[in-house]
Amino acid sequence: MKTSLLLWWGLLLAAAGTAVAAPAGLLVDLHFAGGPAIAADTNALAFSNLWCTAEAQALRHQTLDKLARAPYDRFKQKIVPGAGDEAELFRPLLDDGLNAEWFFQMREATNGAPQCSLAIHLPVGRARLWETNLATALAAWTGLSVQQNPSGWILKKHVPPNLIGFVRAGDWVVLGCGQDELSLSGEMVKRIQAGQRPAPVETNAWLTADLDWPRLYTWLPAFKALDLPEVRVRLTGQDGNLRWNGKLIFPQPLALTLEPWRMPMKTINMPLGSFAAVRGIAPWLQKQAWWQPYASSLLPNQLFIWSVDQMALQTFAAAPVANGKKVIAELGQKFSAHTNQLKGFELPLTTDATNDQISWRGIPMVAPNLQLLQESSGDYLFASVFPNVPPNRPLPPDLLDQLASSNLVYYHWEVTSERLKQLPQLTQLVLMLTRHRQLDVKSPAGKWLNQIGPSLGNTVTEIKQTAPNELTLHRKAPAGFTALELIALASWLEATNFPGCNLDLPPPFRRRRPPTQPTNAPPAQVPVASPAAPRSAP
Repeated sequence: MKTSLLLWWGLLLAAAGTAVAAPAGLLVDLHFAGGPAIAADTNALAFSNLWCTAEAQALRHQTLDKLARAPYDRFKQKIVPGAGDEAELFRPLLDDGLNAEWFFQMREATNGAPQCSLAIHLPVGRARLWETNLATALAAWTGLSVQQNPSGWILKKHVPPNLIGFVRAGDWVVLGCGQDELSLSGEMVKRIQAGQRPAPVETNAWLTADLDWPRLYTWLPAFKALDLPEVRVRLTGQDGNLRWNGKLIFPQPLALTLEPWRMPMKTINMPLGSFAAVRGIAPWLQKQAWWQPYASSLLPNQLFIWSVDQMALQTFAAAPVANGKKVIAELGQKFSAHTNQLKGFELPLTTDATNDQISWRGIPMVAPNLQLLQESSGDYLFASVFPNVPPNRPLPPDLLDQLASSNLVYYHWEVTSERLKQLPQLTQLVLMLTRHRQLDVKSPAGKWLNQIGPSLGNTVTEIKQTAPNELTLHRKAPAGFTALELIALASWLEATNFPGCNLDLPPPFRRRRPPTQPTNAPPAQVPVASPAAPRSAP
């Protein structure tokens, strides 16, 4: 990943999902309350059930072991030849990242690399360990001597960031890096010396974060393809659940059309295991590069996805369209023309587009198809991978009531324990067909999912438009994540190059053919066997 270890660790904890606005000029502003503070909270039960079991501890150790090697993998082209990965020096420090309270900030710079500062609350013994281990690792990697002083040390380099400084201030350790100055770290130290915390905090929040992605792309270009807005995050515990409250702030006003919901009521099956509804997607869909080869003249603006309870492969999607026959005909032609251009599939796909339906053949166990669905409410594109069963009762009124808000953009509900049982049937198949590593159920991440799964109840997510350029998110979840997100998180943590996410399988082995003989070469001499001696008659 295109980031330092400390920044990466902050992004890892903050990636899932608001906090007070960051001070002007900050690209990243993170605060983690620390394990003891969370454990002392009367609402810590959900956090303990999720992260304090034996399976969670095994996954934690494996993940931190990988992270300890990440700095070397990231910077090995700039490290002096012959230096080791120094993972044994970084590894004990990472435990403090989960146990201690810390702040991380990153400020934009005009003279080179941005300034970064980490302040972590540590007892004396751990502070000395940080001071010694970091100085030893940096000296080994740069070949430069670290200049010691009574309160810490400083390392001056010739390449940006050219300054790295370590300061002990009271019960805090402040580590900073920057180009020519360390003013961000200096501001944190001044606050500590004045009897304050290194940065302002939000009361009762376990994790707060503000990541200004549009400005971060200058320094982290690998993330630009995600096209993320500014993300503000707040995580707390309440009523046995983890609660995310967040804001997505876009550089420009959103061109969302939130017309009344149009749902295929006669097709959605009960009992439901999950249900999702989103609207205003046409502008987003129009910008997606993967959609361009298949774009229809009539873009759908709403999408509904649902699954049938206790039916592993019965996950369906429907999108209302204005002229279903025209759209399905256009899509049929385009999918047929581009099927042979699809790359990364283990098996060849065949597209059939007939009778208002597009089917793909060549995939075992499932029959993915897209068809025209006509109800009294209008035309829909209906997608499935397994035959649908007729609904046996109407949707409950309380589910429909959840969609009543005029500014609601996205709603999702699921029984997470049931979805964790069902989704692997599809996710593992997709990983296999696209030549990606399937999640090993006996791996630490697989065992962790299996352990937490049965205890997870309902997860509910709502996103509403609260300003022309702003979306507000609220989520209540026993695990903080949906089932699909948990599976994706587990797969990521098991990636061989974590914190990278390379799940690609090696190319299949193919037997090499013997080299062909040049046409002007003399014919090969074939040894002729000697005639066998005649057998004597009995």
